[in-house]
Amino acid sequence: MEVRTKVWLTENGKSLIGKGKASLLKAIDEEKSLNRACKKINISYKRAWLMLKKIEESAGKPVVISVRGGNEQGTFLTDYAKEMLAEYDARKNITHETINDETFWEGVELTITARNQLAGKVVDVELGDIISKVKISIKPTVVTSVITTEAVKKLDIKKEDEVLAVIKSTEVMIAKK
Repeated sequence: MEVRTKVWLTENGKSLIGKGKASLLKAIDEEKSLNRACKKINISYKRAWLMLKKIEESAGKPVVISVRGGNEQGTFLTDYAKEMLAEYDARKNITHETINDETFWEGVELTITARNQLAGKVVDVELGDIISKVKISIKPTVVTSVITTEAVKKLDIKKEDEVLAVIKSTEVMIAKK
């Protein structure tokens, strides 16, 4: 079995870009020509213009600038379009990394296959901007789990909490009762 996802950006409930429109914007950025971008991704020129018009209507801002004549002619992305494309790529990458992370799926299914589940008590939480350290007393020792700050907040992990240290390979995950 394979897990598949679709990612698209919206603005005020209106779809801005998904895979197809993002491909068009990338091709325009690379080719600096709408005609060459259309050939690259194998769509008609008319379809490309309709896609660009739809993005601009949803966003309320232009996404391309066309320059005619001279050495500097071509079709170029606006700064807004470049930011939108970067945001799309970042969100798509995060989504795909999450979907392909076996640890994520274990948590979603609430069934953990790791055999080493040790009950302990949180003795310290060091919150960082992105990554945090949670120290867990498992008699006779203390183990440290390095997890995202977002996970610490979502699980509401604090000192004195009773937790499970789920040890899998080189990771120490945390489950809260």
